[in-house]
Amino acid sequence: MTPEHPRHLAEALRRRDWLISAWPWRAVAYLISTVPIAGMLAVGLLVIGAPMLAAVNAVRLHSRPPTISLMLFLAAGSLILLALAPLVSFPVAAVERWRLRLVDGRPLPASPWPGLAARYRMAATWREVAYLFWLGGFAPVAYWIFLLLVLLDLGLIASPWLAGDADEVVVLWGTVDSTGEAIPYAVVGVLLLPVLGYAAGLLAAIQAAVARWVLARPVEAAALREVARSRSRLVGAYEAERRRIERDLHDGAQPRLTSLTLQLGLARLDVPEDSPAARPLAVAHDQARGLMVMLRQLVHGIRPQSLTDLGLAGAVRELADAATIPVIVHADPDGELPEIVETTAYFVVSEALGNVARHARATRAEVRLTRAGADLVVEVSDDGHGGADPGRGTGLTGLADRVAAADGRLLLASPPGGPTLVRVELPCRR
Repeated sequence: MTPEHPRHLAEALRRRDWLISAWPWRAVAYLISTVPIAGMLAVGLLVIGAPMLAAVNAVRLHSRPPTISLMLFLAAGSLILLALAPLVSFPVAAVERWRLRLVDGRPLPASPWPGLAARYRMAATWREVAYLFWLGGFAPVAYWIFLLLVLLDLGLIASPWLAGDADEVVVLWGTVDSTGEAIPYAVVGVLLLPVLGYAAGLLAAIQAAVARWVLARPVEAAALREVARSRSRLVGAYEAERRRIERDLHDGAQPRLTSLTLQLGLARLDVPEDSPAARPLAVAHDQARGLMVMLRQLVHGIRPQSLTDLGLAGAVRELADAATIPVIVHADPDGELPEIVETTAYFVVSEALGNVARHARATRAEVRLTRAGADLVVEVSDDGHGGADPGRGTGLTGLADRVAAADGRLLLASPPGGPTLVRVELPCRR
């Protein structure tokens, strides 16, 4: 939506043209339409609440225990109330979602009827029940207070006309008996009208915010757990497939390509240089050697051989030795690490050091590998000019995606002028 058309009441309240827009009337319509709903709910709650309050006052003031019949009535009434609340809350929630469009243009998905048994098991149901009690308990109190303020302001405005009667008119904390004495109060009442307009908008905005927060259907915890398990299965399947591709390339394609390159090299030795076949053979030999390099890079990109041979600490030190600037490595990853954690940590260091060399204009860098509880913490810092921005193609977005696939998180501190710190936390659960 454009700034000229606020999407909901809270946005409209912050605008200077609030009082001359249609939003105050929408807020008043929302408040007025709440009155019959909140009134009926309040009556239902008073059936149980009033006897319960009387019993509590009797015990507190007179130390007199409630009668057995009253206790039975309260117990039975409370059980009936809780049993009926999920059924009553369903149509009330549907009406509230529809009414919310008066002051909030953002869509709020409807909740279909899930079945009687499922209705009592869903967490969303009891959120709606909580909203039912809030609407029947808090809303009437807030509305009565607001109504008293409105009547008080109307009394101030009408005081000059009322002061012409024979009786004295009580205004706030004083009395007036003439029109002249009442005029200042009337002026104050007129000046308070905009305040009441904003108060009505604020009351409606609070109620709408509570309604949206409670009635927006949250993702069930079971669904979240299933998503997490599905993600873990996908990551595990990806790792298994990655290892299979790496093994096939390393043990199958790479030796055969090496043998082919060797055979082409031997054939070049047997063919005279002035032979018509010498030139095509040399080109084929060079292409085979280029394919060997490409294949070696592909295998290295899937899982670096140094990581397999030297472990994470050794592979990181090898990356530091190959860097274009001095890199100090502090590696103390105690214990064995899951393969996905090792691979992710290696590529984090590789990408971070690559970014330092390409963008940071740094003179030195530092890599730390430590364990913090069950997590592996990878920190790469440099003394460059800072200002790293994931949106400028520095590889940080892809790095964050790789870390997220391992259920980790990436933190970046890179103020303008430096220094830059990349911190990655990877859980080591097996």
